[in-house]
Amino acid sequence: MKETIAAISTATGEAGIGIVRMSGEDSVEIADKVFRHIGQKNLTEIKNRMMSYGHIIDENGKVIDEVLIVKMMAPNTYTRENMVEIYTHGGIISVRRVLNLLLDNGARIAEAGEFTKRAFLNGRLDLSQAEAVIDIIKAKTDESFDQSIKQLEGSLTGIITEISDEVTKMMGIIIANIDFPEDDVEEYQYETLLNDANKVKENINTLIEGSNRGRLLRDGINTVILGKPNVGKSSLLNAMLRYEKAIVTDIPGTTRDIIEDYVNLDGILLKITDTAGIRETEDKVEAIGVSRAVKSIEGADLIIAIFDGSEKFDENDEEILKLLEGKKSIVLVNKADLESKNSEDELKSFFGNRDYMNVSIKKGTILDIENKIKDMFFSGNLKAKEEFYINNLRHVRALKEATKFIDSAIEGLETREFLDCIEVDLRGALDELGNITGETTTEDILDKVFSEFCIGK
Repeated sequence: MKETIAAISTATGEAGIGIVRMSGEDSVEIADKVFRHIGQKNLTEIKNRMMSYGHIIDENGKVIDEVLIVKMMAPNTYTRENMVEIYTHGGIISVRRVLNLLLDNGARIAEAGEFTKRAFLNGRLDLSQAEAVIDIIKAKTDESFDQSIKQLEGSLTGIITEISDEVTKMMGIIIANIDFPEDDVEEYQYETLLNDANKVKENINTLIEGSNRGRLLRDGINTVILGKPNVGKSSLLNAMLRYEKAIVTDIPGTTRDIIEDYVNLDGILLKITDTAGIRETEDKVEAIGVSRAVKSIEGADLIIAIFDGSEKFDENDEEILKLLEGKKSIVLVNKADLESKNSEDELKSFFGNRDYMNVSIKKGTILDIENKIKDMFFSGNLKAKEEFYINNLRHVRALKEATKFIDSAIEGLETREFLDCIEVDLRGALDELGNITGETTTEDILDKVFSEFCIGK
């Protein structure tokens, strides 16, 4: 018999209410020891899922808190076990005292994510749905939240099941031929299996290709602001944040280290980084900042490069332009409110085929810049309103491993390899797909997944 677990399910601190929950066969009996109904009923006598009013008392009859309580009987609960939730006054002391009483009367403290782990182990959720729960909790934008809800509702499960069913069908054909070796494998069966394998590969690749957008929705577009000192990098950061995050002065080199924050543009999350100005310097501290600025480009999804239109471009500007090669970028020629030191022909010659925007961050053209970012995001290879995106690195790795097995199976089918060798490859692909939903997942993976949850979820 599984132990009955208990935990505080609301965040620590002052709030309107606090919630303590239990799950396990003895949940109702344990709660009954500490709960006194206003009508003197036992909790076992109260209807399932009916909210009841009363008090939590200790072993001496002292009132700990005035509460509402609800019992939920298996199997129609979050964990598919008997559950009890106690709604206390918010704050630190009340929920802690109630939890301690439950532990004193037979429950044990829940591990991180153990409620959701039990939901998975008891078949209420598959592993991808369980992982969606933590993505919902951590979502920073409406769109990433909506994508996590879709995964919780089984969108990913349905897609993986369809692909797995196709692989299983292929294995059935192969096993039938292995079991009846007296029948020669006809050419059309190899061709049929090859077509099916290519279709499976195409479907998996579609999910993998969409994973980058899923990551952007969840973690944010890693956006780096780049430029020489005093071109307006910190001003741009402050304007996008709508508050003064970075120090802005007329003194070049004010920003000497990385400054990061998040910006939400109509559901598009930017992890935006302000960097030290790029220039040759003998100042050791500033040089370290410049080095970090250059390094930050490596992992950038988007670079916003700012050039000062009120000054003649020099070798430092040329070096910045080179750093943009092969990267998605937005080029801004700032300080359009001042007299330009570069003619239109000089600008076109300097930037070549690269588009650029004449802006004045100081005078408030920030909306034009933000609209440019949104246009870039929504006009990518993936449409803005795709049905579903993979946004979990573990899922992407499993899909890539499954692709390796499918590639091997395709090669075997093309060279008319023995069917039992191809069957091994297909089984490997099926196992990797099962890792996503939890059908073939090891205990180590489960422990890693649920360790990322908070206690009480």
